[in-house]
Amino acid sequence: MKKTALTAGLLLTPLFAAAQPLNATAGEFSGDFRLRYETHQSDQQKKDATALTLRSRIGYQSPVFAGVSLLAEAEDVAALIDEYTPQDNRYLTVADPQNREINRAQLHYQQQQLAATFGRQRIILDNARFIGNVGWRQNEQTYDAALVRYNAADFELTYAYLDQVNDIFFGATEVDSHVIHIKNHSADAARLSAYAYWLDFDDSAVYYHSYGTSLSGDTELAGINSHYRAEIAYQSADNGDDREALYYRLEAGITLKHSRLTLGNETLGSDAGDYGFQTPLATKHAFNGWADRFLKTPDRGLSDNYLSLSYRLTAFNALAVYHRYYSDRGHDELGGETNLKLGYNASKQLNLGIKYADFNGVAGQADSQKFWLWTQLSF
Repeated sequence: MKKTALTAGLLLTPLFAAAQPLNATAGEFSGDFRLRYETHQSDQQKKDATALTLRSRIGYQSPVFAGVSLLAEAEDVAALIDEYTPQDNRYLTVADPQNREINRAQLHYQQQQLAATFGRQRIILDNARFIGNVGWRQNEQTYDAALVRYNAADFELTYAYLDQVNDIFFGATEVDSHVIHIKNHSADAARLSAYAYWLDFDDSAVYYHSYGTSLSGDTELAGINSHYRAEIAYQSADNGDDREALYYRLEAGITLKHSRLTLGNETLGSDAGDYGFQTPLATKHAFNGWADRFLKTPDRGLSDNYLSLSYRLTAFNALAVYHRYYSDRGHDELGGETNLKLGYNASKQLNLGIKYADFNGVAGQADSQKFWLWTQLSF
């Protein structure tokens, strides 16, 4: 029987109760529950997908002793409606497989400006364009890693050694990778960062080495609050052959009382049309459209022109984004996409949201539509 958003709405009702934190005499418990309904329709030769999944996380944070604390967090993803790949390959993909795992298990040390975290952990650097946790999916991406951070008054230095990547499909990939990120946050009008990410994958000869810098800020021009970001990166890679490519991002906009307007371009360059700039550990859903049609950069690269408008008033927030995609090499049109989102924060613990993505492809790109309805309870 055809499932609809109403089905999800009825099943969301039990989560609409407020929650209070659970405190232990030694340490603190935490919980995070997200129930989400998702549909995926496309011109591809598979059945339309329908998923209703519940992500449950329970964690425990120990008290701090001599600067040291422990955190452990278990996670379970269950499918109440499972008409989707990977649960059933006859359907289109919804990237939320059923499983359970230890999501995080880490030891943390902090004294004054120095902090270090060892074990399975969440790592998000900068805007998550290169290193992120893919927090939109029900199972987030975590890292078995050692991370050290020095946070001074006007700058922050982060180094991490990555030993294993635990991806959103509950897969584990052994890596031998080093990441360095430096940022200066002394002035809101000019925040400078630089990074070097050496991503080497143990099970193959594949590597992606990226070096970049960005400048961003919020300032006032002619009495109008404005914001900007400029970023450039170079990548050398080997995924079967030695390759290199450039990445750049330019955006600017204005901020009014309740709204924010941004116009920009993000380009993942190409090496002679045979290789496109890759960011394998990024939170990719946040970039290049929510339909996720360009999770792997095409060989001819990708140029994404976008216009976004966000609005926030008390507990409500809304976002509309329009993308127009072209190949970097040849500048051939690939399609356009409209993204719409509406969120409501009922309390500090409870939020609800609805989101829609409509991709219209050209040059052989299949049309795709996705819809989400969710509620999340955290304490």
